[in-house]
Amino acid sequence: MSSRTRTRVKSAAGIHTLHIPRQRGRRAEPFVVVIPERPTLTREAVGFVGRLLWRFRGALAPTFLALLAWPLAAILHALAWWSALALAPVAMAPVLWFGFVQLRRPARTAAVVWRAGLALLATASGGWLAFAAGFGPLAGPLPLLWLLAWLIAQTTWLVVRRAH
Repeated sequence: MSSRTRTRVKSAAGIHTLHIPRQRGRRAEPFVVVIPERPTLTREAVGFVGRLLWRFRGALAPTFLALLAWPLAAILHALAWWSALALAPVAMAPVLWFGFVQLRRPARTAAVVWRAGLALLATASGGWLAFAAGFGPLAGPLPLLWLLAWLIAQTTWLVVRRAH
């Protein structure tokens, strides 16, 4: 095919464009044929995982929060280690909430267990964030504590979502 009837036009990466020049005659309009490149296997796999995560985003909320806490703790540790001193009292807020709620609206059995468990998990998570901001998220047993808190939170979240 001669270059007169087939010219190449530069376009975005991964797209092959074939431009057919204007035809002779009165009403001949030019047209462009765009042939997309097939996606790679890696791109297909990443797209599949992304669509799966988006579909189950409500069920994976604790996972997303746990994965957000890790870089947040690293940034706080790198930029302001003293932020741990401000986060430590805040980590005790769930225990105070539990005591306040029990005084205002006393409950028995299952409700108390759920309240206490929620307060304990939130206190452990806040304490982890305070320690990780002060010492770094990889210091000592902090990665193990993060993993345990994440597993408990995710499991509890799935059980509660299934029950309701």
